[in-house]
Order: sequence, then structure tokens, then C-alpha cells
Amino acid sequence: GSNVLRMSSDIQIKPKTAAQKSKTSSPLTCSPEPAIKPQPKPSDKLNPKTIDPFGAYSRPTSAFAATYAKGGIPCRLVHGSVKHKLQWECLPETVPFDPLLVTLAEGLRETKHPYTFVSKEGFKELLLVEGAAEKAIPLLPRLIPVLKATLAHADDGVFERGLDALVQLSAVVGPSLNDHLKHLLTNLSRRLMDKKFRKKVTVTLQNLEQYGGKATVAIIKSKIPTYCSI
Repeated sequence: GSNVLRMSSDIQIKPKTAAQKSKTSSPLTCSPEPAIKPQPKPSDKLNPKTIDPFGAYSRPTSAFAATYAKGGIPCRLVHGSVKHKLQWECLPETVPFDPLLVTLAEGLRETKHPYTFVSKEGFKELLLVEGAAEKAIPLLPRLIPVLKATLAHADDGVFERGLDALVQLSAVVGPSLNDHLKHLLTNLSRRLMDKKFRKKVTVTLQNLEQYGGKATVAIIKSKIPTYCSI
């Protein structure tokens, strides 16, 4: 009888000790899991298959950035030893201005490389092609609101690119810009009060007068009475 009791007690004890072992061992088997799971995350950051090295450009903020990300801009940046340049996939003369010129104008509001360079140079080079005036004039109603937003931008670099683009456009379309000029003058007048931009804005206005003709002076003076004609 005592042997039976001893055996039964052993049987009763063994499950308890096993259960106790499982209870004490289960935290050990579970606790490494939370520690192990986060560990692959740093290595994922170094894995080229799991990260885009140009992640900064993965969230387009403008029509230009979105088009650029999809490969829709027919030119690319070529890094030179002294200065960068654009390489076009086809001759700029063969590229439709609509909608590329408007898209490049959108890109003038970008603040990140290579968007800043590609948009500025692309806009300038497209306006240099033969027959640019005939192609650009019909796009003025769409270009002016974009340039207005560029000239209203808080970033100084964006504003300067807007000034350059405005002069380039004026040189191409001439007096055709006069009908839209009043929409841009408020932002120019505001920056004219800034000592840092006074000279460049004044030169821009003089260029607009030069390319737009005598009618441009009255338009400028209607918004900026202090302007002195050249």
C-alpha cells in the first residue's frame, strides 16, 4: 500500500513539477521573441531590397515631382566636374510644350535637389528652342498662376527662380505677357520692400518693360507707383 501511495505521489508530483517548469520556462521562451522581432528592423534599413536610397523623393509634393518620379520629364541631370547640365532624351525642339512647360514651371517651387536644377534649367532650355513663342503664348493662362505661386513662396531660392523664369518668359512672349502681368505685380511689389531683393526685382521690372513695350510701364505703375521707367 505504501508503494502504491509512493508511486501515486510521484505521479502527482511530476505533473506539478513539469507544470512549474513550463510556467518558469515559458517567460524565457517568450521573452526573447519581442527582443528578436525588432532586431531585423535596423538591418532592413541597410538592405537595398527594402529601402529606396532616394526616399526623400518618394513623396511627391507637386505635379513636377510626381511626373519626375514616373520618368515623365524627358531630360535628366548630368553631374559635371565643374557644373551640372541637362541631357535631353530627345531634342527639346521636338518636345510638346503642353504640358511640359507648365510642369517645369510647377517644379520651380521645389526646394530639393535634383528637382530645383532640372525644373529651372528645363524651363530655360525649353524656352530657347526655335518657335518657342508660338508654343508658349497659348499656355500663358496656365503659366501665370503657377508663376504667381512661385513668386509668393516664402523660400528665397524659389522666389529668385520665379524672377528668372518670369524674365525668360517675357523675353520669349514679349507684349503678350502684358494682359497677365497685373496678377504678378503684387508679389513683386511686396519683395521690392525687402532690401535684399530690391535690386533684382527692379531689374526684373526693367526687363519686363524692355520686352513688353511702352504699354508695360502703365501696367507696372498701376501696382508699383514708385517704378521709374527705363
